[in-house]
Amino acid sequence: MNPLIIPLISVIAGLIMIVFLRYFQNMERMSMIEKGLNPFDNQSSKRSRISPDNTLRFGLLLVGAGLGLLIGAIIAPYTQSEGIQVALVMIFGGAGLLLSYVIQIKNDKKSQE
Repeated sequence: MNPLIIPLISVIAGLIMIVFLRYFQNMERMSMIEKGLNPFDNQSSKRSRISPDNTLRFGLLLVGAGLGLLIGAIIAPYTQSEGIQVALVMIFGGAGLLLSYVIQIKNDKKSQE
């Protein structure tokens, strides 16, 4: 079996998914126009405002994954395990998400006071 089949199928499936999402978004907009509604009323407020909570969560997830890759690359030559990098990426990525949760809870408590 050719090793390029899986990445090729993944890329094709991703492109098909994007086409279908755009198609259904267009159908939704057209039905809103037919009903006399403006489809861009709700979207402008969503796109112009960036949520700091999501930015914090995504940033800490990437920092944790990067730290896991770095530590995995350092440890990998000294271990017999082949999946050490993947495991460390998952562990440190999860730790980053937990840290973002704790920070968000503290921020919510401060804003309620």
